[in-house]
Formats: sequence, C-alpha cells, structure tokens
Amino acid sequence: MKIGMVGLGRMGANMTRRLMRDGHEVVVHDLDQERIEELEDEGAEGAASPEALAAALPPPRVVWLMVPAAFVEQAAEDVSAHLGEGDILIDGGNSYYRNAVDRSDALEAKGIRHLDVGVSGGVWGLDGGYCLMIGGDEDAVRQIDPILETLAPGVDAAPRMEGKTGDPSPSEKGYLHCGPSGAGHFVKMVHNGIEYGVMAAYAEGLAILREANIGSREREDDAETTPLADPRYFRFDLDTAAVTEVWRRGSVIRSWLLDLTAAALAEDPQLEGFSGQVSDSGEGRWTVLTAVEEGVPAPVITTALYERFSSRGNGRFAGQVLSAMRAGFGGHGEKSEE
Repeated sequence: MKIGMVGLGRMGANMTRRLMRDGHEVVVHDLDQERIEELEDEGAEGAASPEALAAALPPPRVVWLMVPAAFVEQAAEDVSAHLGEGDILIDGGNSYYRNAVDRSDALEAKGIRHLDVGVSGGVWGLDGGYCLMIGGDEDAVRQIDPILETLAPGVDAAPRMEGKTGDPSPSEKGYLHCGPSGAGHFVKMVHNGIEYGVMAAYAEGLAILREANIGSREREDDAETTPLADPRYFRFDLDTAAVTEVWRRGSVIRSWLLDLTAAALAEDPQLEGFSGQVSDSGEGRWTVLTAVEEGVPAPVITTALYERFSSRGNGRFAGQVLSAMRAGFGGHGEKSEE
C-alpha cells in the first residue's frame, strides 16, 4: 500500500522504516525538513506540505498522523483540508479519546473516515513491532489491514494460548479493532494508566530494597527522628541491579519493563543520570478521571499519578504547610534527611 506519514519523531520515523521494509510506499511530512530528508535518503517520498502529501497519494488516500497529542488537532485540520470522500485519516498519537469521537463526527460530515489508533512499542517497535488498538469504521480498518499487519509484532511475539488452532486472529498478531470511534484511544488510555501503576510498583519495591541496610548506618536520636525499632533486621546490603537480573528469570513479576529496569541499573547502579522528576503526558490523568465518572475504584493508578506530580516538586508547598503547622503546635523544627 501507499500511505502518508505526518510526524517523523521517534515513533513516526521508525514506523515509516518498518513499513518500507515490508514493501509499502510511504510519503512523509514533518515540520523539520531534516527529518524529511533523512527518510528520503532511506527510500521514502518527501512532501513539503500537507497539500503536497495528499497530492502524492492515490485515492482513497490513507494518512497516518504520528504527532504529540497537543498538536493533533492542528495537524488533523491541516491534512483533512486536502482530503475528500472515502479518504482515511488516522490519529496514532496519545490523544484523549473524547477528542477522537468529536473529530470523527466532524470529518464524517465531509466523507472522511477517521480512525484512532493507540500505539504501544516505543523506540523498540522498529524491530519488535507495535501493539495497535483501533477505533473507528470497520470497513476502513479492513482497508488498512496490510498496514496494520506490517506494523504489528505478529503472532510469534508471544506464545499462543493453549488450545488455539487455525489462523491467528488480529489480536494474536498484535492489533485489534476495539470498537467505534474513540475505542482505540480509550483502550490505549487505560493501557497507559496500568503502565503508571506497574512502573510505580517496581520503583517503590526497588527503593525499599535499596534502604534495607539502614540498620547499619548511624542515626541521630532526637525528637524529629522516628527510631528504628531493631536495627539488626535492616542490615542487608542488596545489589538492586543483581536483584532485577534474577527476577527476570522465572519470577512471577518478570516483564519487559523489568528488563528495561535491569538494563538501566546494570549501566548506572545509582541511576545518577536521572533526576527523578517524572513527567506525565495525559493518559494517566484521563484514566483517573474516567474511573471517577464510571465509579470504578482505581487507587493504584491514582496514587501512581499523584506520585509523578510529587516527583516534580508539586507537593512542596503542601509540605511547607505541614512543617508550619508542626512548628506552630509543637515547636518542631525541620530536619534535613541528607
């Protein structure tokens, strides 16, 4: 197939490369001309504008937007201005699912079919493939099936469930039509919310392991320090890099995220190359808001989201208020933990 790709960042560029490896023709556009030229050198057809990109595609045109969520609306407006009846516009960014529903309704009036595709795979997707969660018109999904087959990891990415025979289903290959417009981004939103919780659990557990030698350290005894009840129970000098390495082999909590954690600790055991300020790009917030509207308890994901806020210093003023109250009612002074 011939497809247009708008957005040539870490994800869009590698998705383009994976498509070209499998024989698809890709017309590429980005605001950064150097990115266009880099993909042209690898065999893509460059387009200097959305209009030029649309003109280079045969009808019915298929254009995939792979831009950050904050820029999707503008990119969709710019591209759809040059699309028409029967064309397909795909939003592969981490967009809010409600925006996908609204955009689909607006484009439907022009005869343009809109698909929202949640994409997971990160920078490893070029070789490993991308898990794809799709919302929108079923006929449009069928039309781009060759593209989805190429981008997805394939059935060999995981063992087939016991008893499964015959041709693999799309979900076994790594892509799934989840439902009408918005369903793809909804599923991806919850996927990322779960990701927040899993990541937080690994981080907290490893932090506990790292402090397991606290009983061997000298500690001041004063009114501002909670005493350690029995230091002899906390004299384990644990190698967190080695622990994550052993967990990767046969443990119940083994995962790709653990593989990445083990690799990071092996390279930098104290993780001195990281500040500990963790960003959130929206999906965790939207998952928590959705859980509230549905009345579904989601304490793990919610706490993981709040911890990200705290990591960026957003809880500092609340801490200052607490210190002020303690000083007021008990004359307690602040004590540095360093």
